[in-house]
Amino acid sequence: MPGMNGRYRIPSQPHQVELTIRRSRFLATAAHAPDQEQAKAFIASVRERHADATHNCWAFAAGPPGDSAHIGQSDDGEPHGTAGRPMLNVLLHGDVGEVVVVVTRYFGGIKLGTGGLVRAYSDLTRMVLEDLPCREKVDTVTLRVILAYEHADAVQRLLPEFEAQITAEQYGADAEYQLTLPREHLPALERAVLDITSGLALLESMAEKESASGFSP
Repeated sequence: MPGMNGRYRIPSQPHQVELTIRRSRFLATAAHAPDQEQAKAFIASVRERHADATHNCWAFAAGPPGDSAHIGQSDDGEPHGTAGRPMLNVLLHGDVGEVVVVVTRYFGGIKLGTGGLVRAYSDLTRMVLEDLPCREKVDTVTLRVILAYEHADAVQRLLPEFEAQITAEQYGADAEYQLTLPREHLPALERAVLDITSGLALLESMAEKESASGFSP
């Protein structure tokens, strides 16, 4: 589950695993799904690539881990509730957000039964998530800071502690900086700047955005 700090893992590149169960060949393919449209586009590409497969079952959760606001699933011809829903349950209880998984099945002639199908599709989804390359997603905010020159050096020395970066600067009657930093650090940085400047700095939160940094499982 994502922490209160707005950080969570998302896929950095597609990944696939393969498993044979009682002569049926299963391939699970996972990828990044920042929204429903991109999730469905990826599903369509896998279905096209494996158009000769017996089933291309899928599930996606296009939000933070555990968020069910933007989800979808399909059994694609398997008995109702034996593929898409078990796959989605794995996604919602995992620690990777914005993810789509397609499990392709080439039927091998031996039926697995309802319980066997649920286990197969659940296990394939877990398998592909285990080694899925990921990066960390961080919610960030842009902060405008205007202060007297006498405080500029002290404030700049603070920035690494709060993972803040100067993205623009301007010098006139006062020093003006545009900072980008993780949203979780904003209140503490604002307090620190006001402490240094005795409350005289002008602080303005300008916009929020999201960034991603490299992260491997």
